[in-house]
Amino acid sequence: MITSLSKGQSFKFAFVSDTHIGGNTAEEDLQRTVNDINANPALSFVVLSGDITEFGSDEELTLAKQVLDGLNKPWYIVPGNHDSNWSESGSNSFRTIFGAETFAFTHGGYLFAGTSSGPNMRMGPGQVPRENLVWLDSVLTNMQDPSMPVIYINHYPQDSSLNNWYDAIDLLKKRNTQLILHGHGHGNRRFTYDGIPSVMGRSNLRAKDPVGGYNILTIENGAASFEERNPMEQTQKKWVEVPLQNHHYEKETAQYHRPSFAVNKLYPNVKVVWEYQDDSDVGAGTATGKGVVVATNTSGEVYALAKKSGKRKWTYKTNGKIYSTPAIAGNYVVVGSSDNHIYCLSASNGKLLWKAASSRPVLGSPAIQDKVVYIGASDGHFRAFSLKNGQLLWDFDQVNNFVVTKPLFYKGKVYFGSWGNDFYALDAATGKLAWKWNNGSPNRMFSPAACYPVATKGKVFIVAPDRYMTSLDAATGKVVWRKQMKDIRVRESMGMSADSALVYVKTMDGQVYGVSTIADSMQIDWKSKLQLPYELVPSAIVESNGIVYVPSHSGMASAIDRRSGEVLWKYKVSNGLMNPIMPLDKKRVVVSTMDGKIACLEYSTEISEK
Repeated sequence: MITSLSKGQSFKFAFVSDTHIGGNTAEEDLQRTVNDINANPALSFVVLSGDITEFGSDEELTLAKQVLDGLNKPWYIVPGNHDSNWSESGSNSFRTIFGAETFAFTHGGYLFAGTSSGPNMRMGPGQVPRENLVWLDSVLTNMQDPSMPVIYINHYPQDSSLNNWYDAIDLLKKRNTQLILHGHGHGNRRFTYDGIPSVMGRSNLRAKDPVGGYNILTIENGAASFEERNPMEQTQKKWVEVPLQNHHYEKETAQYHRPSFAVNKLYPNVKVVWEYQDDSDVGAGTATGKGVVVATNTSGEVYALAKKSGKRKWTYKTNGKIYSTPAIAGNYVVVGSSDNHIYCLSASNGKLLWKAASSRPVLGSPAIQDKVVYIGASDGHFRAFSLKNGQLLWDFDQVNNFVVTKPLFYKGKVYFGSWGNDFYALDAATGKLAWKWNNGSPNRMFSPAACYPVATKGKVFIVAPDRYMTSLDAATGKVVWRKQMKDIRVRESMGMSADSALVYVKTMDGQVYGVSTIADSMQIDWKSKLQLPYELVPSAIVESNGIVYVPSHSGMASAIDRRSGEVLWKYKVSNGLMNPIMPLDKKRVVVSTMDGKIACLEYSTEISEK
């Protein structure tokens, strides 16, 4: 919905960014800014361009809302990556607490439109959620005056630091977009993105200064001028002025950078069998049952696609975004939803078989073992249910912070990490704590929470954003070895070889190694020939039938020969963050990406790079 504010010849407004509530001085810095804005009657409204909180917790979001509710003029807000990547609510609370994650309004003859940006629940480059792009397209398409100038607000620079920057840019260029405002870089800077003038605003945090700051924008005489304001102290000199004009993008001849899909021509031994495009993000992996591929989306849907054709066969709607990868056993499909429930559906028709409640969102993925479902939630609980009827078998209620991982079942225990720096081993039969290990970091962002742990030979292996790899005794939790290698920067993407000889790890520098499972230190026994660019996606690495499948944060799947380490094929399905790759039968795999693309690929295994 577009709200309308009064028109005027010129006007001023406050541009605030990167408040990071939860940080040391953040609340005081924001309160100073609110007081300062309130004392300035010349300001018509306020826009806030994301990273409102530090960790995206409900407590931080609620506190930010309390402070911002003190503003005596209209304010408009969008989330940034800190508000959505570590969100215990599955990126729902921002929308609940602030009313929306997008905004559109008119003032002084301008349309202001703002969209959210991830990454949502998965580390990687930024991304405007697909449903936000669908919304933006609707707003721009339905403008009463198509020639009205547009000012667009997003958290990220509108360049390749956003996986899908070009989708937003292409929409904006269908209209008279004259200016982009964003944050993320914490400094005042002037940019141009694909010919559209843009300004990055400073962080509201004081950092090493006595007070923080924000920008005052003046729209007047066909220009936007920016002055930094240090609350209660001073307004500095105008630091930039941007002409506001119709750029007539329809007449543009310049060519701008777009992602290359040329790699697909290098490997004729892989082809697309079918493709499905969702209108929402697909924030989790897929599962396969008899004749179907089951997927989920951030509109809260669980749905089945025909394995042969990719056509939708059934849909079940939950009431919250889903970031839980479904698990299938027989005709049972189990998945968690951020609407505080675990669902069990029929794989054949999508009918509800049972559902179980949590007091908070369920972002963890289920593991099914011996007709028991194991799954963690955001309420400090990890639970076991009967697969047949959903009966609660046990409930461990001492999890520090929230769970997003898929648990590991190994030798009678269940293993998982949380976003509280802890890693747990529970007795699978009783739910009693066998042991708990903590990485000792005061920073929650270094938690071993996003990796899918693996185990063999009496040891459990994990990797984390602190770039350490850790081997723990599976029975006692004692550290067997723990190592950080400067030239092998492991992060969260890992998996086990089929023969259990190696733990696959992907580095931030785009390489894939095999770490020995028997050595008494972090010993590299295997290295693939694959070389990706800088790489962040935490999605698991999978081996099947002698092929190692590696996902990337830019929509490319890679297949590596387990013995030789040679690259068998690569295929880029989109530019979005890739979920875990799911092998199918008959030399087929299913890949899905965060921007809503699901594809079935078929391949032969000859190495055929030209």
